[in-house]
Amino acid sequence: MKKLSIQTRLVLFHTAAMTLVVALVLGLLFSLSSQEILTSAQATLEERVSQGVEEVEYTQGRLEFDSELLSLENGVYLSVYQPGDSSMLYGRLPYGFAYTLPLSDGELRTVTAGGTEYSVLDLQFPVEGYGTLVMRGVVSLTAAERDFRATLRLALVLLPLLVALTALCGYLFSRRALRPVAQITQTVQNIQQERDLSKRVRLGEGRDEIYTLAQTFDSLLDQVEASFRREKQFTSDVAHELRTPLSVALMQCEELLAREDMPPEARKQVEVIRRKVDAMAGMVSQLLLLSRADQGREKLALEELDLSELSELVAQEFAELAGEKGIALAADIQPGVSGMYKAITGDQTLLLRLWGNLLQNAVTYGKEGGHIWMKLSAGEGVATLQVRDDGVGIAPDQLPKIWERFYQVDPARSGESSGLGLSMVRWIVQAHGGTIQAESALGEGSTFTARLPLGGPEGK
Repeated sequence: MKKLSIQTRLVLFHTAAMTLVVALVLGLLFSLSSQEILTSAQATLEERVSQGVEEVEYTQGRLEFDSELLSLENGVYLSVYQPGDSSMLYGRLPYGFAYTLPLSDGELRTVTAGGTEYSVLDLQFPVEGYGTLVMRGVVSLTAAERDFRATLRLALVLLPLLVALTALCGYLFSRRALRPVAQITQTVQNIQQERDLSKRVRLGEGRDEIYTLAQTFDSLLDQVEASFRREKQFTSDVAHELRTPLSVALMQCEELLAREDMPPEARKQVEVIRRKVDAMAGMVSQLLLLSRADQGREKLALEELDLSELSELVAQEFAELAGEKGIALAADIQPGVSGMYKAITGDQTLLLRLWGNLLQNAVTYGKEGGHIWMKLSAGEGVATLQVRDDGVGIAPDQLPKIWERFYQVDPARSGESSGLGLSMVRWIVQAHGGTIQAESALGEGSTFTARLPLGGPEGK
């Protein structure tokens, strides 16, 4: 049941409830049918007999009977008798009914004749100028019960139609009632897909629980958006403010290292400081770039590039770096991409950083005597950049987290890594209108594959 939508559950509940109510009513009617039929028929009989008494008069020395006595109103037969001899003076009786049934004033009797059950009422009444007569009323209980049960059977036949109609009405009502919920869900999905916290549900004015939920949700989004805006601004401000002192520290280290009279021990210490400051400056630079990207202030310097040539330069640079760790770098770069296809339009600095971050990540988490495979290929309007290694790999539960800022799979092996490299890679790929995916197995290595449109982020 929990796997069904709320709308489906509401429709099922409404349909089941209505069906149960109708079934209970029909069952109650069936169980009370005999008593109800008898009571209803007897009440009708008494009323009709009382009316028939008024339709008999004695004028000019003779009895006169209204022709209404012969009409079969509400299934009641009326007849007039002379008291004592039970002879019928006027009226009609059901076919097969016992004509000679003794009169019994005021007694309501149930008799059976010819396989049919009847209710009989005799009422003695005076006629002015003549004397006393007896009005007999007869109604068939069997016919009444037959009509009643026919109605119930028709109700049973129509029950499936009633259930279907109830389900349809329940669906329409629940769909209308839950329409605001669908709007809230759609808004949340749009926020997730577009990463746009400025979107709001905006259901308008309303007093029910759903409208209150929507207003609460919009209020929460206002607070979240304001919080993210403050965080982005804080990150940008901090990164910007750190650039100047780091630049000064780096310059001072360079000046100290340029002195020839510096003792060897001091030179080593300054070298360590310079490396740390340089690494921190790189981290601040990446953080500032990501912060500007979050705020939509980072613009790409787009130009037509020869991606093959660019990739060859990166491969040569990192082949030496990987060799220092005993890792062999093999580059499979498709030549002449710009000659066979339209040259890729992109930001050269960012694309160099894309290759560099992926390869640096492979070197950092590679193993001595291991391998790195770098591949560039193009086809069907897409350039595919791939870096594969046989290093330590990434556990399945950690793989979705690698794109988060400052996240490190193995901090002990990360060295001077800031944990911003893959976050930067993903942003660069998305900024160029591409996609990236990672595949890995613990202890077997990782593969990162980026796909960029050859025409650039705007398909030009």
